[in-house]
Amino acid sequence: MMRFSYIPIGLKAVFILSLCCCQFKLSAQAIRLMRYDEDYSKLKDSSRTFYNRIKFIPVSSDKKAYLTLGGEIRYEYGGKINEDWIKDQGFNSSFLQRYAVYADLHTGKYLRLFAQVNSALENGSKYGASPVDEDQLAVQNLFAELTLVKTETKSLGLRVGRQEINYGSGRLISVREGTTVRQYFTGAKVMYAIPRFSVDAFVMESDDVRPGVFDNKPSHQANLWGAYSNLNIEQGGNFDFYYLGIRRDGAEFEEGQQKEVRHTVATRYWKSGGGFIYNLEAAYQFGKFGQGNISAWTAAIDIGYTFEQVKFKPSLNLRNDYISGDRKAGDGKLQSFNPLYPKGGYFGFNPLIGPSNLIDLHPYLTLSITDKLSTQADVVFNWRYAKGDGIYRPSGNFNTAGSASAHSFIGTTYLLSADYRFNPFFSMSFGGQYFKTGSFIEDIIPLNADSRFFNAQVSYKF
Repeated sequence: MMRFSYIPIGLKAVFILSLCCCQFKLSAQAIRLMRYDEDYSKLKDSSRTFYNRIKFIPVSSDKKAYLTLGGEIRYEYGGKINEDWIKDQGFNSSFLQRYAVYADLHTGKYLRLFAQVNSALENGSKYGASPVDEDQLAVQNLFAELTLVKTETKSLGLRVGRQEINYGSGRLISVREGTTVRQYFTGAKVMYAIPRFSVDAFVMESDDVRPGVFDNKPSHQANLWGAYSNLNIEQGGNFDFYYLGIRRDGAEFEEGQQKEVRHTVATRYWKSGGGFIYNLEAAYQFGKFGQGNISAWTAAIDIGYTFEQVKFKPSLNLRNDYISGDRKAGDGKLQSFNPLYPKGGYFGFNPLIGPSNLIDLHPYLTLSITDKLSTQADVVFNWRYAKGDGIYRPSGNFNTAGSASAHSFIGTTYLLSADYRFNPFFSMSFGGQYFKTGSFIEDIIPLNADSRFFNAQVSYKF
């Protein structure tokens, strides 16, 4: 109960900081998903407002060395009814809190140190906190970055230490912003960029996240390695090409539980912005699951059109995913796709279905009601790809066996959400979800029920 004492202090801080920062324009840049990507060096000669003072703190007389401070306060309330599709399971709710502070020290042209601590708290759930809901205090980022080459047309850098990473659409490697606990890794990354092309190569380990204070357990092995590149072709869109390798010693699928060493080769072709937008992605996986071979794949299409000259700038979109599943449990071979380290909430606010052994058809509509208010409505139809395999959680972990059912249709998700951004720092969002069970759920859960979920979130970043 002591953790609820954070609420008045945190809310008071949100309003005070919001009032202070709203008096000034965000003159450096917009706040980014990865806070270490922000660059406030242009504030060197700017007026010394309250906001500018904490974003550019000179630590040398020539101002070539400087410190940036920042952070986040986020509150979320979520309610769930029959969350596991079980009749009369009843109502469950959680109050979630996230606090983060960071310091970014640039010692000059070549060396940078970045540190961030996060606190994620959960209260209220009758089932207790999940690993993505609570990590009371953890070092989220702690790395040194060395710039080896930096010119107007080329850069080469090395980053070593604990760090968040996020690539592409977040289907396979994501910081997992939607959950209260963000994902991080520890390792080394080399970053190279020239105009219209960039590539990162990395070797990382992941931690076993625990709910206490500085108690996350390192794996002491390479869990993730690979390279991710982006090629921009003028008037031709963007291409991503990547290879990812992972190792999990106790991976679980309907096929069984074994050591897994898996390799992913993939490509993505995408365009965002106004007018016609698209995101096409395909990946193939191979490797070993115990003594058996892995052969899995996914293909995803997300296309749409934004009518920029029409009132509310409606955007009509259609997604379609094909994600392979295991054809026959117990035969020593594995065709279940592994989404590696995906973002949570890929298929809804509180999804029970993850991106493995799945076919989905997902039309959605977005409206920009004002410059600050946007809404989105979604319908997602879900089927199992293979009848010999079950369903998986958003993390990719095994959820429920499926070989007992001959039906493929899992159910239909209906979603409605709204986001309101008061200013570049302060935002609110609301969402509701209704899941109508299909024949597969009705087979495996005799006393089943449709599930409902709603949430409200307020976020302040500075």
